[in-house]
Amino acid sequence: MVYFDNASTSYPKPECVYTEMDRCLREYCANPGRGAHAMSRTAAQGVAETRAIIARFFNFGDPERIIFTKNATEALNIAIKGSLRRGDHVIATMMEHNSVVRPLIELEKENGVEVTFLAGDMYGEVTPSDVAANIRRNTRLIVCTISANTNGIFMPVAEIGNIANRYGIPFLVDGSQGAGSVDIDFKAMKINLLAFPGHKGLFGPQGTGGLCISPGIELKPLLQGGTGSDSENPSQPQVLPEALESGTLNTPGIIGLGAGVFFINQVGRQNIEDHKQRLITRMHEELSIHPKIHIYSSKEPGKNSGVVAINIDGIVSTHVSKILDEQYSIATRAGLHCAPFAHKALGYTAKGGVLRLSVGYFNTQDEVEFTLHALQEIADRSVDVPYELKTHQCIQCGACSRSF
Repeated sequence: MVYFDNASTSYPKPECVYTEMDRCLREYCANPGRGAHAMSRTAAQGVAETRAIIARFFNFGDPERIIFTKNATEALNIAIKGSLRRGDHVIATMMEHNSVVRPLIELEKENGVEVTFLAGDMYGEVTPSDVAANIRRNTRLIVCTISANTNGIFMPVAEIGNIANRYGIPFLVDGSQGAGSVDIDFKAMKINLLAFPGHKGLFGPQGTGGLCISPGIELKPLLQGGTGSDSENPSQPQVLPEALESGTLNTPGIIGLGAGVFFINQVGRQNIEDHKQRLITRMHEELSIHPKIHIYSSKEPGKNSGVVAINIDGIVSTHVSKILDEQYSIATRAGLHCAPFAHKALGYTAKGGVLRLSVGYFNTQDEVEFTLHALQEIADRSVDVPYELKTHQCIQCGACSRSF
């Protein structure tokens, strides 16, 4: 299997991730912070060490202000729903994932929150001046992905952070597609809230993620429950991380996440970014010369988190993905990628979305060459037919067998 779906979940994981998670499960997987016995203390220490390594990795301050979640979606919901009130205004971009779009739309419908979605250039990149021009008196949050999951474009996060800081508006960054392969400096970028998943570029397992919360930011909890501290109080604790971490943590997953970040530090984040850039540059070089293949991602260094989004004339993206899987054992993702606003803004919706090839650190040059050969073969034999005859799967996710 050639795996080019790293923007969804990175695979494989570094060996140290498997080893440390296995050791945790076998030797000390008790409930952290819920007991005084040795296994509980060891589990709590492992969780604390992961908070500390993540804090250093993002140049964040107090590790206790990092809360663990089951994914970036939960972290984004906590940040968005925990900070906005009726009548507030939010600025976001059209390139946001549904993890941002859907909470904002719900708040718009239910609580009267006003939302401005900014369109960008041909790749979806917004300008800082456009952000500044849309700030209102009641703007209470600016939300921006660091990199779009649709085509990999990077946003000018540092510049937007400076604008948000100048106006005193909290700045929430979705780090899902950049964390691990691009430098995210919480302090330098003037970020106030950083949501991140563990299972993508940080090389952790699924079911992990987190939210970094700068001092002065107070969020209303989505959940209340057991925290292991202040148990005699029937109200939710106010101190982080317990205030936003109700229930038992995913201890082996958090240990695996810590091991993933440790691996990045050992290899060098810049080396990972450079390797991915070489692979997508090669893809661009070869695919751009085929008359039936259209590329929607930037090849400019520093402008792409590792995604090559394409379409082939005469064949819908989900069908191309199916052929790659069944005939070549190449794993890709096709359709709308849970980002319908992005596809609408860039004009992909009418095409049934795009085929996304997302590279990772463990991909090789040989795998790229094999995939390029497969795509060229598919493009060479494609024939223009009515759109509906080529669509064998739901274009939103490609996970079912229904016709669209």
